[in-house]
Amino acid sequence: MNEELIYATLGEEGFTRLTHEFYKRMKIDDLVGPMYPDDDWEGSEERLRNFLLFRFGADQRYLVKRGHPRLRGRHMPFKIGIAERDRWMKLMGEAAECVIADQGIRTSVMEFFAQVADFLRNQPENPTAHA
Repeated sequence: MNEELIYATLGEEGFTRLTHEFYKRMKIDDLVGPMYPDDDWEGSEERLRNFLLFRFGADQRYLVKRGHPRLRGRHMPFKIGIAERDRWMKLMGEAAECVIADQGIRTSVMEFFAQVADFLRNQPENPTAHA
């Protein structure tokens, strides 16, 4: 993955549009939408945007406001299994299709999101298997 090329292609405006499109979908989603606080949609959107700007463009806003990303720790209070991961990816994929015209860039960004989404899973694949 070429972070510099991705950032040069999307820039801050592209990541802002991507997160906005994603959160439009997230607000009405019945599976993963309820994980987000109703009174902080704007904050959630800003945090994701700033994280992406940090990850792809080395922008320091995220670190200044939040410190180290600690993604697993920040997501641990939420039950994230395969269904939640897949829904998150579906919504982000729809947002990426709206915003990222370049197929190669879109594929690279979605591969990054797939790795992160799988990393954040904290529920077993088959919860009944351990019962």
